[in-house]
Amino acid sequence: MKILVVGTGAREHAICKAVEGNAELYSVMSNKNPGIARISKYQIGSENDIEAVKKFATQNKIDIAVIGPEAPLEKGIVDALQAEGISCVGPTMEAAKIETDKVFMRNLFENYKIPGSLTYRVFDNYEDISDFIDEFGEDIVVKPVGLTGGKGVKIVGEQLKDLEEAKNYAKEVVDTKMGGYASVVLEERAIGEEFTVQAFVDGKNIAPMPAAQDHPYAFEGDEGPITGGMGSYSDKGGLLPFLDKKSYDESVKIMEETVKAINKEAGPYKGFLYGQFMLCRDGPKLIEYNARFGDPEAMNVLSLLNSNFVDICEGIVNGNLKGAKFENKATVCKYIVPEGYPGNAVPNQVIDVDEAKINEAGAQVYYAAVNEKDGKVYSSSSRALGLVAIGESIEEAEKLCEDATKYVKGDVYHRRDVGTTDLVQKRVKHMEKIRK
Repeated sequence: MKILVVGTGAREHAICKAVEGNAELYSVMSNKNPGIARISKYQIGSENDIEAVKKFATQNKIDIAVIGPEAPLEKGIVDALQAEGISCVGPTMEAAKIETDKVFMRNLFENYKIPGSLTYRVFDNYEDISDFIDEFGEDIVVKPVGLTGGKGVKIVGEQLKDLEEAKNYAKEVVDTKMGGYASVVLEERAIGEEFTVQAFVDGKNIAPMPAAQDHPYAFEGDEGPITGGMGSYSDKGGLLPFLDKKSYDESVKIMEETVKAINKEAGPYKGFLYGQFMLCRDGPKLIEYNARFGDPEAMNVLSLLNSNFVDICEGIVNGNLKGAKFENKATVCKYIVPEGYPGNAVPNQVIDVDEAKINEAGAQVYYAAVNEKDGKVYSSSSRALGLVAIGESIEEAEKLCEDATKYVKGDVYHRRDVGTTDLVQKRVKHMEKIRK
């Protein structure tokens, strides 16, 4: 069995480690990720260059391609590879609209009466934007319709100080075609605690994974701009300290109904489905979907996977997925990022990573947006690497992970509070307050 993993970051490194030893591994990545390079036969090149990826896949007689990032999904990489007879773990261009087109996603919820939806409207001019915001009169979320790498969403009360600032930002989104569309989605602001449920999907069956909680804010205490994610944690039992099984099961049901609706609109959905939810007073609400693994959450769940990942991939492409088993433990992931991230990082700085010491400390390394040259690891302006530790509790995993961070040296920083008891309990108390 020959498996090709497309993508460059820590999510793809985690996927490659899950494949390693169970199939002959190939990869296409835009930079030399040292973790992926040492375990695969690789080609350096843009994952968005569909023709080049297709050529590499056909020349090497790839059986299954696993697509990591969202951009090539939007460009139709699955359609192109399937046309060459190569099976794919990843949705077609049309099915990937569940992530790449937020209007498609919200319309799906409305047309098929899927539970967990939010009030929303889509606009393409300032006058209608202003009228709606004035009439709605409550805090809202402003979202570009297309992809922005997790950095385009702004919330009144957080990144936006008031409704007037929301109007101006929404106008900017439309005027600049942020995310590729001259339109903007305005949503009600859901109040609660965010969490993620990911699932393997074979076109009809879904196999859900343990829930996780991402920390998207750049600085400790949930301060600063939203990033691609500064770390995440998961707990024993597949739930979270603030997330009960009933709410988890409701979230999975929402995902099941969504897959049924996508199948009717865009054909069979096959691959990974990431549901970002807000646990509100009246249950989980769907914030958005990703048509691929989350990053960093992929590192949490794949570190716990007991099932054979290659068997899961075969089940996805053949439509006979049997489910997935995970170790009943907690995980904590902390991202190491260059100083100045997310807006002012200076690239091409050497990062010294002592993998042996990290492993001795009870953690593992997943390389992200770095480049290996002449045996040295260089930073980019994006996230550098994720450290993941597994424990009998979140507290134990966090201590192991934090201890391992001292073996990464350079002009870097990380959020020390990810997974700490103080921050986790803050989430629990917040949810208790909302439910009163």
